[in-house]
Amino acid sequence: MTELASAGIEPLFRLLSRYMVLDDDDRAALSMLEVGPICTKDARADLAREGENPTVIRLLVSGWACRYKDLPDGRRQLVGFFLPGDFCDLSVYILSELDHSIGALTSVRYYEILPQQFQQVLDARPHLLRVLLWHEMVASGIQREWLLSIGQRTPVERLSHLFVELYQRLKAVGLVQGHSFDFPITQHTLAEANGLSLVHVNRTLQEMRREGLIELAERQLTILDLDKLKQVAMFNDNYLHFNRE
Repeated sequence: MTELASAGIEPLFRLLSRYMVLDDDDRAALSMLEVGPICTKDARADLAREGENPTVIRLLVSGWACRYKDLPDGRRQLVGFFLPGDFCDLSVYILSELDHSIGALTSVRYYEILPQQFQQVLDARPHLLRVLLWHEMVASGIQREWLLSIGQRTPVERLSHLFVELYQRLKAVGLVQGHSFDFPITQHTLAEANGLSLVHVNRTLQEMRREGLIELAERQLTILDLDKLKQVAMFNDNYLHFNRE
């Protein structure tokens, strides 16, 4: 299992460093977010439910979570993955009612940050607002790509695009070894995220294995041919904005 050497906000610091050069004073300011509380949830538990009054910002430290929407008949659509270093919506606390749910896909650890704690960071280092807004713009870009996948990409293209995206995002926070990374989610979760049936996901994964694109075993995904997988997905990483010189 790939793990970070440091706990706390290290994933966030690594991620934001992909957008802008951050110095020791920036790290010190961001460390104000570590005053807590640190929370834990087991897999399949909710961090927040649609309809609740959101009062805190959540910063994921470890594990995988998701944003999802339910239909009254129980059908569920995943509309985003949260990985270590991600905020589960920076400005959600301004709402009176949450319009989606956030669930743990694995056991997770996260900080619950009060708005005033967040403001203290910006007061100490005002220029961090730019990089935090950058973080939110990337989240919006990811949503657009997911919508494009469900609307236009074939099943093989959808999964290929998602796997390259996850590789890039996990690599940014130091959670990739070579072209392999922990992949703790089920085929059922992939189906809910990609608008496919479970049978279709299984057949698509088998096809991708036969084509020598991926290897998926023991909750670890290995990309066997990254260039070919990008070509299949027609992947353009401009929406991730990991292009700081």
